[in-house]
Amino acid sequence: MEPLPLPSYVHYELLLQLLERQTLFAANQQPVVREQVQQLIITLRKALAQQKQLEGSCQRNNIPIEYRWSLNNVGFEPEGSTDVFPLNHQKPEISN
Repeated sequence: MEPLPLPSYVHYELLLQLLERQTLFAANQQPVVREQVQQLIITLRKALAQQKQLEGSCQRNNIPIEYRWSLNNVGFEPEGSTDVFPLNHQKPEISN
C-alpha cells in the first residue's frame, strides 16, 4: 500500500511563527487586519489538529503515512495534473 502523503509539521510551524511573530505584531495597530490575522492563526491550528486526527485514523487502519517537505520529494504527479511546470521539467530561465 502506498503511503499517504501529508505535509510535514514544519510547514504549519513556519506559517504560525511568521503570523504570530511578525504579521500579528505589524497588524497590532489595525484592529480589522489584526482580527483577520488572528482568525488565520486559529484556522492553521485547526488544520494541524485535523491532520493529527487523520494520522490517528491512518494508524488505526494500518495506512502508512509519508511526511512531505515539498512537492518534489518523490516526483508524484496526479493524473490529469495541470501544473504549468510539471515536476519532471525545469522552470524556464528568465533572461534580462
